Amino acid sequence: MKSLIILLVLAWLAIGAVAAAQRGYFGDDRDVSCKTTGDTALTIVAGPMNYFGVNPKIDCGDLPEPSQ
Repeated sequence: MKSLIILLVLAWLAIGAVAAAQRGYFGDDRDVSCKTTGDTALTIVAGPMNYFGVNPKIDCGDLPEPSQ
């Protein structure tokens, strides 16, 4: 049972990685930032839901500042 769950999770993440690649998130011409990294990670975690209209995006504009 444990190996079946691991296989399902790996398949889920693989489908998400394919969706991210199809959206061009792994291209060399993209700047690395909180937004691009977050969008890529959310797309991979969303897995097959990407093919049912889910298009996860992240907003990194209001990150807390460290205290002095």
